Amino acid sequence: MNDLAPILTRIAEALERLAPPPRFTAADLAGADAYLWDGPAERAWPIGTVDHVPLGMLKGIDRQIDTLLRNTQAFAQGRSANNALLWGAKGTGKSSLVKAAHAEINGASPGSVALVEVPREDIATLPRLLPVLADSPRRFILFLDDLSFDGDDRQYKSLKAVLDGGLRGRPGNVLVYATSNRRHLMPRDMIENERSTAINPAEAVEEKVSLSDRFGLWLGFHNMDQDTYLAVVDAYAQAAAVTIPQDELHRQANEWSITRGARSGRVAWQFVQGSSIN
Repeated sequence: MNDLAPILTRIAEALERLAPPPRFTAADLAGADAYLWDGPAERAWPIGTVDHVPLGMLKGIDRQIDTLLRNTQAFAQGRSANNALLWGAKGTGKSSLVKAAHAEINGASPGSVALVEVPREDIATLPRLLPVLADSPRRFILFLDDLSFDGDDRQYKSLKAVLDGGLRGRPGNVLVYATSNRRHLMPRDMIENERSTAINPAEAVEEKVSLSDRFGLWLGFHNMDQDTYLAVVDAYAQAAAVTIPQDELHRQANEWSITRGARSGRVAWQFVQGSSIN
């Protein structure tokens, strides 16, 4: 009998390796404030700490902050809220605002809203995630960062189905926040190409352009003027305990923005983090 023990142990271990992983359920979404959706694995992995900047450090986008924060508060409190598309120039605070608003809401009411980041390549797998979210008592914001569609990409149809809800309807405890450099989520030359080659140009373009219309809230972000840019530099420099005189700080910050060809929150942050002032 003792001779059989090692054999039985190896058989048991082999059967464990062959067994499918435990099914992903709403119970797996109970602990963390944020998750990363893994479409191929059909699981949402918890994120221990979300990399975000405090809401008060976001400058020059006061209207956008107020609008998105009010929308997120309403959602967290179980009131009606809109899916949101944050679009505009690179580095102007779109992604930072989504993460900062989420942190602000959860700071006031811990665990009230969970952020679920969905990689663009996993959008087509969202129909497998939504039923799990619907079974949870929590509220979720699906975060689609740097979203755009090109060429023959058909991922936009999956997203449109999520935004529209389909026959089952989008779960009431789920909202979608997306960021993009493009207002219509597709480049202008692609729109023109669709219009010039389609049998019915208006309908061909409408099918793709109308995706952005599924977002009830549009927030535009644009490059900053010099005064706003320097105010952002001052805020970041204060947080980083930079002690050089403000005139010199501003001179270096302006030179930095010229070399980068833009004034934005990202450029200001990179200046404070990596320039000669440190």
